[in-house]
Amino acid sequence: MDVAFLAEKLNLTIQCGTENLNREVSGGYVGDLLSNVMASSTNGDAWITCQTHQNIVAVSVLKEHACIILIQGRQPEEDTVERASREGIPILVTELSGFEIVGRIYKLMHP
Repeated sequence: MDVAFLAEKLNLTIQCGTENLNREVSGGYVGDLLSNVMASSTNGDAWITCQTHQNIVAVSVLKEHACIILIQGRQPEEDTVERASREGIPILVTELSGFEIVGRIYKLMHP
């Protein structure tokens, strides 16, 4: 499943990174503590977080995430969008809670 499919099926709003919506989503990781995300997430994950500052982009680049999904309608800060655009990291937004979006992603990956 790629990021574009995920965005379409879950009605996610794409904030940036449209040129990389073909990235394959191989798993997911939920977390807001950056050191924990760096230690435990893996390449190809869709990272689900409430964090909106530009450091999320650095972590996502380091870990080669497929995308970042911001929960509960949180919007990325302007400098976060600029950096993610430069780095080619798709940032998507959902109104759903972390619990609910993770459940829906899991159902898509494991029908």
